[in-house]
Amino acid sequence: MMESVGVESFYNNKWAAFGSEIVNPIGCADCHEPQNMNLQISRPALIEAFQRQGKDISKATPQEMRSLVCAQCHVEYYFKGDGKYLTFPWDKGLTVEDMEKYYDEADFADYTHKLSRARILKAQHPGYEIAQSGIHAQRDVSCADCHMPYKSEGGVKFSDHHVQSPLAMIDRTCQVCHRESEETLRNNVYERQRKANEARTRLEQELVRAHIEAKFAWERGATDEQMKDALALIRQAQWRWDFGVASHGASFHAPQEIQRILGNGLDKALQARLAISKVLALKGYMDEVPMPDISTKEKAQKYIGLDMAAEHSAKDRFLKEAVPLWLEKAKAGGRI
Repeated sequence: MMESVGVESFYNNKWAAFGSEIVNPIGCADCHEPQNMNLQISRPALIEAFQRQGKDISKATPQEMRSLVCAQCHVEYYFKGDGKYLTFPWDKGLTVEDMEKYYDEADFADYTHKLSRARILKAQHPGYEIAQSGIHAQRDVSCADCHMPYKSEGGVKFSDHHVQSPLAMIDRTCQVCHRESEETLRNNVYERQRKANEARTRLEQELVRAHIEAKFAWERGATDEQMKDALALIRQAQWRWDFGVASHGASFHAPQEIQRILGNGLDKALQARLAISKVLALKGYMDEVPMPDISTKEKAQKYIGLDMAAEHSAKDRFLKEAVPLWLEKAKAGGRI
């Protein structure tokens, strides 16, 4: 479709614009050259991100390509400018701080939070970036080594294209390098997940309070200047929370880095709450800010004014009306 309508036109269209054209899952040509099946980069955004860093992606080694083909999609990105041009914010580096600095200098925000009025960065899924800071990437282990391990059939060795968790086939993934039992290796992963989840939950709790307390401060007449520092800290805290949560497998890919990111986010959230308390003190409010009952998903949705009945209705209408038409057109055009 990019070749047909042009890259900029493709990006600048709505997601549903080519529904009848793109009806298949990831295919061979997304990662392989059709002529010889060599690994290739088919996404312009990744090539351009390398170019802006002064790197030539065509010089990547075969082992690097076994991760870069995944990095075409499993990354942080945003839609730049009025043309909504798909861009990877890697110009300053791949860390959470590097990308935050990139966005800050561009004065970019994905949306403004309705409660706190903080300008929020919405992380996509920076799996590649976080993985690159982990021990496996440092040891030159690629994404495919663990998620598409080698197998043999009829004397031919090839990558298993049933992409899945390495824990589903430990004998062909972890135990290629590690000599521990399957149970030990699996428990090691679960332990890292539990520890990361503990830090994530603490950050979520403080971040939610910060948003609600900011709303409370606005309602008591806080000014933009008074709230400036608190909103910046909320933006930073939420970015770190989202960066960790949206990066699938982060607690395994880079357990030390994800704990650092979440811990830093918790510190930012607590600083934000302290800044808001100072603003409230200036307004003569010295008590604890009352918290609403958001103990369940449904109560939280109601509190922020999310009309779930309307959301479900729109989704049902989309599935019943738009999707069948897409499939009909796709069949007529020979794409199914």
